[in-house]
Amino acid sequence: MDAPRFQLAFLVIFAVASSAAAAGACSSVTFSSNRVYAACSDLPHLSSSLHWSFDATAATLSLAFVAPPPKPEGWVAWAINPTADGMIGSQALIAFHQPNGSMGVRTYNITGYGSIAEGAIDFQTSDLAAEYSGGVMRVFGKVKLPAGTTAVKQVWQVGSSVADGVPQQHAIAQENIQSKGKLDLIKGAVSGSEASSSRNKNVHGVLNAVSWGILLPIGAIFSRYLKTFESADPTWFYLHVTCQIIGYGVGVGGWATGLSLGSKSKGIEYTTHRSIGMALFSLATLQVFALFLRPNKDHKYRFYWNIYHHLVGYTVIILGIINVFQGLDILGVDHKWRAGYIIAICILGGIALFLEVATWIVVLKRKSDGSTRPYGESTSNGVQKPLSV
Repeated sequence: MDAPRFQLAFLVIFAVASSAAAAGACSSVTFSSNRVYAACSDLPHLSSSLHWSFDATAATLSLAFVAPPPKPEGWVAWAINPTADGMIGSQALIAFHQPNGSMGVRTYNITGYGSIAEGAIDFQTSDLAAEYSGGVMRVFGKVKLPAGTTAVKQVWQVGSSVADGVPQQHAIAQENIQSKGKLDLIKGAVSGSEASSSRNKNVHGVLNAVSWGILLPIGAIFSRYLKTFESADPTWFYLHVTCQIIGYGVGVGGWATGLSLGSKSKGIEYTTHRSIGMALFSLATLQVFALFLRPNKDHKYRFYWNIYHHLVGYTVIILGIINVFQGLDILGVDHKWRAGYIIAICILGGIALFLEVATWIVVLKRKSDGSTRPYGESTSNGVQKPLSV
């Protein structure tokens, strides 16, 4: 084969391969009983795909949903939600191995997050069937939609077990939570409804990482170490207060987005993350209001106020860093973001360690020189206090 023909053949092969890749994996799926569908789409979660044909005149949707259950004894489900974009209210077709060992499809009207019961759904169905082979389940059926329907909100899911003929609760990983979207029956397009939710989760994560995880530790560094140097007084105090107030304000924004996400994800709970978040907000708010009760330097209760302030402050910082890592796990972010935050914390920790050594050197040098100037604060009789915490 000469060079021009070889180049032409290469271009043809490349074009065919590119077209196949663009079409997605769903285009290579074949079905038994000569089932053929006009359109298909690889769904964005749970390694699943949807194949369908839509008769607009009769408002009839013929479909095949394909997904691998977590275990062979598990189940797969595809549903239409006519009232919302989540699981509650969805009209589901759920396939699993029946008590006699064969595959079957049952209908469920999902009204809550507890145990579900088989029953009629809001849409007329026909030709329901299911298959299992090669670790993949396939759900087939026809659904009669309201006249004039051009798009539906779809929900799909997989679970690992069935007990006494009842599908058991699925996992609550991000893949499972985000398995919902919109199906345009006319254009043949599938869009995920998780975009807005993911954006809000990212905003929640960034706000909390910056506030509780970075700004508050920086503010604590200003307070603990800069007061050692005479030239930094009272600048260190204003830097500390400014940093903590900004951090608290940003943190309140992150806390509010967390409440919003929780209200939109009923039944999905991250108990530890939520509990730490509530404790953080409560303690930080307490710190802010404690500023208005801050005694003068020579007041007899100032010593006890300092103990309270430092104890609660460091508790907030530690809990904040722990909860940032909790949030990173929940979001399932790329390793680079976790590594980036670890690097930021290590840098702050390195700065704190260096300044800890430097301030102790300064304090010890003053003591050896017989200096009577206190570090940070002094009692009314001029007795020097130890290194502030």
